[in-house]
Amino acid sequence: MFSRNRRHRHAVCTGLALALPVTALAACGGGGSADVSAEAGSGKGTISVWAHQGQKSEATAMQKAVKSFNSSQSKVKAELKLIPDKDYTKTITTTDASELPDVMEFDGPTMANFVYNKKLAPIDGYVSARTMKNATGANKAQGAIGKETYGLGMYDSGLGIYGNRKLLDAAGVKYPEGESGSWTAKEFTAALEALKAEDSDGKTLDLQENVGYGSEWGTYGFSPIVWSAGGSLLKDGKAAGALDSPAVVDAMKTFQSWKTYVDPNTDSKAFTKGRVALSWVGHWMYPDYSKALGDDLVLLPLPDFGNGAKTGQGSWAWGIGAGTKNAKAAGAFLDYLMKDTNVTAMTKANGAVPATRTALAKSPLYKTGGPLELFADQLAKPCGDTRITDSCVAVTRPVTAGYPVITSKFSGALNSIYGGADPEKALTKAARAIDRDFSDNAGYKIP
Repeated sequence: MFSRNRRHRHAVCTGLALALPVTALAACGGGGSADVSAEAGSGKGTISVWAHQGQKSEATAMQKAVKSFNSSQSKVKAELKLIPDKDYTKTITTTDASELPDVMEFDGPTMANFVYNKKLAPIDGYVSARTMKNATGANKAQGAIGKETYGLGMYDSGLGIYGNRKLLDAAGVKYPEGESGSWTAKEFTAALEALKAEDSDGKTLDLQENVGYGSEWGTYGFSPIVWSAGGSLLKDGKAAGALDSPAVVDAMKTFQSWKTYVDPNTDSKAFTKGRVALSWVGHWMYPDYSKALGDDLVLLPLPDFGNGAKTGQGSWAWGIGAGTKNAKAAGAFLDYLMKDTNVTAMTKANGAVPATRTALAKSPLYKTGGPLELFADQLAKPCGDTRITDSCVAVTRPVTAGYPVITSKFSGALNSIYGGADPEKALTKAARAIDRDFSDNAGYKIP
């Protein structure tokens, strides 16, 4: 994972697979030559369930959900296996499809690769229409390939800029209120300059530099700049012209110029200790930030580079193993897992954004008027991974089996740019490498 902070791991979800070459992932399956449909079965009996073992509170919530499901009826018994998160995705990757469980959790960006390798089957027809309808739009966007759904998550994620109201006001900086307004990139830079004039060392911004940009944090945290500039990591199966467009190059030059304002945050306390007024990060930092700043904490959208402010989204999700002999029972378990009681318990455990409409509406943090309402508002305007317009906000990372290569090349380019490399050359190099890989693998087409 990209973060030293445990909450990051369950918020933006990279998984070990994203550290592996896509060829290693593809080699473990059949390569997407045919559609895979699960065997319906009787809807009765014992089913196996795999989940990642994250922080203790998450594991406890999951164990309670399984126990409650088993107690609620007598037709299906779910047997849970928790696998350490550092080994989880690798375990799925290296396990033959016939040996995978009936129900399994997976890291959002890895879904398409598991579908490509015939390890996941569509859940349509096995999960109830009620469950599907109650899932948020962004949740459904992450789990869809074409017209079929392969996964649904209990929780989602979001990005924003946390601000220290006291420091902003002292510097005379005017800031946007709510999801409807945002700084332009130029206005954001001007705010940094104004804050610098009131700061002893001139470092006014936290970009989680301590986590490192050549990791999934680089992609998740800063691909919104690409989307907001009107570009894309991948468009119509190609990165060239989308990732390295003139508008994206200009946006990355702006990103590069911010380095002079950035606190390296080596102790992870740049914002909580008041060394910086602004922190570009996600929902998972709210507990620490709220505790440190209280009423002085404000939450702002990311800056707009011309195509509207954007945010990343997506997290761990649930699906049905392609080798199951009892998809009806698996679907019944997923229906139960997505009930408000379980979703609320899990999101209370990890602080993430509830990924069902009803649980989201009742959440003290994310409901209308809640301190993190911005994240819910952003997720209510999903873009999916293809139609990234100026009117949508939450963008799904490319749903493709080639995602590990995309994130590796983009985060590498971002890291180089931050270090002083020419943005145009770095982005063009990354785009060519992505396109070469897609060409070599016939576009990772999934029938």
